[in-house]
Amino acid sequence: MQRRAALLVVDVQLDFCPGGALAVPDGDQVLRPLNRYMELFNLRSAPIFASRDWHPEQSKHFREQGGVWPPHCVQGTLGADFHPGLRLPEGTIVISKGMAAWDNGYSALQGVTENGTPFAMLLRRMELDRLYVGGLATDYCVKESVLDALREGFGVTVLTDAIRGVEVQPGDSERALQAMLTAGASQATFASVRSSLQAEGETRPPA
Repeated sequence: MQRRAALLVVDVQLDFCPGGALAVPDGDQVLRPLNRYMELFNLRSAPIFASRDWHPEQSKHFREQGGVWPPHCVQGTLGADFHPGLRLPEGTIVISKGMAAWDNGYSALQGVTENGTPFAMLLRRMELDRLYVGGLATDYCVKESVLDALREGFGVTVLTDAIRGVEVQPGDSERALQAMLTAGASQATFASVRSSLQAEGETRPPA
């Protein structure tokens, strides 16, 4: 893990988990690994970001307005809340996306903070150079966030034990992962990320 790395948790909201309006199969299975990653990054005082879909009631993203999805993650509704099992540490920065009626909001890199700062701009201000990314869904918002981050010049590691896909077509998640890797992302699981952190801690010079 590079010195200026951060964790991005993508869209772990109730509407994307079992019982939600647009449930990702086994979407709640990302909770345990993501909580472990957040604990690990928090112990390292590394920044943690959590993106969320934050759609208006009227959105071209939804079927009723010509989109492909049922209404989900509408601003201020229960379904738009982060899953209560997601243990976001104090200081987690929330990134909202898809807030305009015309915006699909797939990529967290197109989102903004509570005060309106574009996410990509914030990453540069914080002098971050790598994102570790997990969450929902592999074949949509995770993929688009990763591809956008790569286009913006950031290194990206996909946390393959902390993602799940919608699978509109069988194999969509695997194809999405391959697209991310082909574009330049790397992949890792908790054990390898923890090992790299430990190695960095051993080689980092004293402050």
